[in-house]
Amino acid sequence: MSDRMKELQTLLEQEQISLPADFAEKLLDFESRLLETNKVMNLTAITEPEEMMKKHYWDSIYPLSKDLFPENATVVDVGCGAGFPSLPLKLARPDLWVFLLDSLQKRLNFLDGVIEGLSLERIRTLHSRAEDAGKNPVLRGHFDIAVSRAVAELSKLCEYCLPLVRVGGALIAYKGAGADEELESAKNAIEVLGAKVEQVYHYTLPGEEDKRAIIVLRKVSRTPEQYPRSPKLIKDKPL
Repeated sequence: MSDRMKELQTLLEQEQISLPADFAEKLLDFESRLLETNKVMNLTAITEPEEMMKKHYWDSIYPLSKDLFPENATVVDVGCGAGFPSLPLKLARPDLWVFLLDSLQKRLNFLDGVIEGLSLERIRTLHSRAEDAGKNPVLRGHFDIAVSRAVAELSKLCEYCLPLVRVGGALIAYKGAGADEELESAKNAIEVLGAKVEQVYHYTLPGEEDKRAIIVLRKVSRTPEQYPRSPKLIKDKPL
């Protein structure tokens, strides 16, 4: 195991996160595939090994320290991109049923290759825009948890994600330094879409001053049928 992976495991263990025996091996395999594909497709701007370890891997997995993911939970990563946070979460918690939702088929083709190459189970890709997925009766209200990282401001993100979450489930939004301001602006959207603020966890990356936050919104009632709206309305007239 590389020194960097040993450091990552130590940092996660300090957060009381236990990891499978094959975690480091599979994460390095994923990283190798990501960096190789990144040469011909824009998947990530973060490619320096130490930065990847902290900003991609540790940050993706950190919410596991807060006991937010029930055993065997169904998790949808809305706007999954290159697979963050969902791939590191899946490698740390193989019991999770993970669905990677994205509108760009090329990214999903890459992730399908990762899933097959790493022989991962209980994980699949979903090709759809989030606002279309939220209207799909098969997906609407289906998931225990929605996660999303670096996709949209919270007021818009709520409309993309909350229709997919079952009553009693949660949206876990990964945010940066402006999390409190986003939360204030999203108060109406949170209420209208059937959720409430459960908790906000503020933290910094290990050895960094980079401020981050996890916003946990609990779904308390069904999202009204008219949501999500069209992409233009979500963009131009956020709730």
